[in-house]
Parts: sequence; structure tokens; C-alpha cells
Amino acid sequence: MMKKLIVPVFLREGRAVVSLTDPSVYGDGDAVRQAEAYSNRGADILLILDQSDSDQEHDVSLTLMREMARRSDVPMWGAGNVKRAEDVKKLLYAGCKKAVLNFARPSNLAMLEEVSKRFGREKIAVCVSAIRKEQPSGEELERISRYASDLILLSDQPEEAADALARIRQRMPEDALSTDPLSFHVLFPEGDLTGAGCRKMLEENEIEGIGGAFTRKEDADLMGCKALLKADGMEVNLFESAYAWEDLKKEENGLIPVVVQDYRNEEVLMVAYMNREAYEQTIRTGVMTYWSRSRSELWVKGMTSGHYQYLKELRIDCDADTLLARVAQVGAACHTGNRSCFYRTALKKDTPLRNPMKVFEEVYATIEDRRLHPKEGSYTNYLFDKGIDKILKKCGEEASEIIIAAKNPNPEEVKYEMADFLYHMMVLMSERGIAWDDIAQELANRE
Repeated sequence: MMKKLIVPVFLREGRAVVSLTDPSVYGDGDAVRQAEAYSNRGADILLILDQSDSDQEHDVSLTLMREMARRSDVPMWGAGNVKRAEDVKKLLYAGCKKAVLNFARPSNLAMLEEVSKRFGREKIAVCVSAIRKEQPSGEELERISRYASDLILLSDQPEEAADALARIRQRMPEDALSTDPLSFHVLFPEGDLTGAGCRKMLEENEIEGIGGAFTRKEDADLMGCKALLKADGMEVNLFESAYAWEDLKKEENGLIPVVVQDYRNEEVLMVAYMNREAYEQTIRTGVMTYWSRSRSELWVKGMTSGHYQYLKELRIDCDADTLLARVAQVGAACHTGNRSCFYRTALKKDTPLRNPMKVFEEVYATIEDRRLHPKEGSYTNYLFDKGIDKILKKCGEEASEIIIAAKNPNPEEVKYEMADFLYHMMVLMSERGIAWDDIAQELANRE
């Protein structure tokens, strides 16, 4: 059975980004944080519709998309402002998993075959209107099914969408329905997923994605929407634990300890406890919920502070008596305002760092400290004082020295030159306000 995917829509108009999430937490119109919030709260795909009026504003949109792709864990699809094949390339290079072509724009349909062959059919989707006179003909549908993997239908009402889908299927060539068929998605600018008509339309039609107005509510509960669809017998992406509460070994008080870890950098954040209700609610909602031993009540982390923890992975230790929750942490985990509750050191033996990412971060932190607090005689401060041209010149020189060293059979020289190059690159990163986390997320986002 096909799973139903929840698809929030971001509308980008000029420099104004429409706020789509809970204003008490994400109400400043920051699309990057909204993308991360949707990813954490149960979205399966993010659709960004760019309606910028100029190339300059479109470049702003592309920059936003890049950062949104880095911060989100779900696929992002880009739509709007596609005028030539190069625009499709820009969307894909900005981190979009698919570029969406507008069927109503003749130039988009004309380039469909070209961009499909250049970037791959799986990278291309087509958006059409449910209005009868704006729907594609049988010949056009044959081209769409051959050169695109997804068809997005814009509709005002479930009944209109159901009728449009029926007509599209009637016009679709028979072989297009059997060999690598299109995936259908429906977006409602207005309307409510909770309506019986919408759910009936979803249940009776082979629709994979659903999105629109219901995601823009201030209290948009995407996991709740999925639970509603599941109750109607539809497949959705919800958390399902391989272990029931009965499978776990509890302490005498009926609780089980939970070690909480940042899923990105693996920092240990805190330790809490769960009872059955907290365990099952966490799995159902995707938001970390604990049992407060001091207050003897359920405790949704972040309900008061806004510092929610969104579940990414739940592990169980060898004895099944301790849980490890890997989470996306919003803000600070500790009530003191520190990121982690383990911010105090009881003892520490001086040992060299071996974790590559930690080494990079420590060297970068030293470079940042030199930039912010100059030290006389520091070579790093000499580079900052000379400015960007000097820094770029040194990066080029060090890159050349790597090439020369690589001709030498002794790898030690290459290691030395690469270390020099990485240091100068970190100076450049600091100069341009780029951190290692930005680079790591950019690499992780690439296929």
C-alpha cells in the first residue's frame, strides 16, 4: 500500500517569507528555522514555491534554499522562476531533490525532455491545475509521464481534485500507468485535511503526497494529521518501535532512564526518565516526553521554554534497561541555559584529540579567538590584518604545494601540506563567517 506523505508549502514572495509554523516558537518569518521545524514535526517533503520578481530576489531565494536544505532532514522540492534549463540546475544545486516545472508555462513543457535527460527523470516534477481547461492533453500527459517522476495537482476542493485525477487517468496512455508510473500529489491552497471529503479523496485515489492550507495553521500538528490518516486505514510515515514497553526492564519505580544525545554532533545533553505513557507518547508524537519524578507528572520537554527535543532515533542497550534517544535539540537542553546538562568537568586527563571533527572544531575555535581577540605576533592575526586577498593567495599557494608533494612517494609530506592547506582554509572560513558545521551539513546533503 502506498504511503501518504505530508508536504508543507513554503511561499517565497520577493523578500517576504510567509510564516507557516507556530508563532510562539517560529513566528519571526525565518524560513530556515521553519524548514527545520517542519522536518522535526513530521513533514515528509518540503515544497518551496519561489515567486520572486527579479533575478536578485531569486538569488536570495536560492541562498535560503541552500540553508534550508542543510537544516532539514527531509527532501526539498523547488518550484517557481524556472525559465531555462540552467534554472533547474540552480534549484538542484541549491539542495532540492526535485525541480518542479509549471505546466501552465509553455517554455517549461518545452524544456521537459531536455532537463529530464540532463538531470534524470527522478529529479523532475510537473505542477498542473485541477481546473478542467488547464489540464494536460493525452499527448502532453504521455510526455510528462515519460520525462517526470511526479505530478503535483493544485486544487481548491477535494471533489475538484478527485474529478481532475479521474480525467487525467483516463487520458494517460495505458503503458504510462504500468511502467514506472507517475506519483501524484495534491496541494490545497484552502481546505482542511480533517474534512471527510479530503480523507475520502485520499483513500480512494492513488495519491502519494498531500499538502496545503492545513499545514499553515498556528497549531499545525503534522504527526496528528498522519495519525488521523492511519486511523482511516492509510499508510503513513510514523514512528514505530521494535520494542513494546513490556519488552523493557524497568527500575523498581516502574521507570526507565533515558540518555539524550544530539543526533548531529553526538553530544550528550541530559538524562531523564520515562514511564509507559511517556514512552508511548514520545513514539506517537515524535516529541520527547518524560516522567517528572519531582512533580509526579508527564513532562513534554520544551513545553514551557520552547526548547523542544524532536526524536530522530531511539536505541535500547544490551540489557534493555536504558534508552538512548538521539534528538534534534531546540535551544538549550539544561534548565541553567547551557546546551548540555554536562557542562561541568570533575576531572580531565590531558590527551591529544583523535576525533577528526573535534580537532577541526578546536583549531577553528582558536582561529576565531584570534580574530575576535588579536594577539601580538600571531601569524593568524597577520593574515586577518592583510585581508581577504592575502588569505586567498595563501590558500592558492598551499593547494599548489599539495600537488607538488603528491608527486613524492613519501606520504608524510602530503600530510604536512594538507594540514597547512586546511589551516589556511579555516582562516578563510572564519573571515567569511563559515563554520565546520556548515561544511559538514553541505556535504551530508549531497548525494
